[in-house]
Amino acid sequence: MLKLDRYERAILTTLQSHGRISNRDLAQKIGLSPSPCWRRLRELEQRGVIRGYSAQLDTEQLGFTLRAFAHVSLENHHPETVAQFDDAVRGWPEILECYMTSGDYDYMLKIVVADMSAFENFLTTRLLQVPAIRAVNTSFVLRPKKYTTALPLD
Repeated sequence: MLKLDRYERAILTTLQSHGRISNRDLAQKIGLSPSPCWRRLRELEQRGVIRGYSAQLDTEQLGFTLRAFAHVSLENHHPETVAQFDDAVRGWPEILECYMTSGDYDYMLKIVVADMSAFENFLTTRLLQVPAIRAVNTSFVLRPKKYTTALPLD
């Protein structure tokens, strides 16, 4: 585990909620002058602690009203079967996240589409066409209760 000092934790905590903050404002907020703050920020980026920056988009406003979690079981766990599945899901923008899991299913997918018709189309013309897949069990989001990308650094 990476050891972070209080300034690095403060930089990361601030950036998680204010990603567009200027270096001057960031430095002031965490109690450093701008030059050391900038150096620490660049070092965190170079070490890969900060992997990138992005905008968080509103799914509803953009017409992606259906969110689903699909639990996937593969036919077997041979390397070529796993690779076939991994290659397929990497190419589909509807799949926001994919996790290999323990338990009753092999993978969990977070999927976003416009509506139930779009989901049915995605399921039948793409996901279920992957020969490596034995079964898919889907749960649909009724109402989100919490969403964050911020890690608990304190």
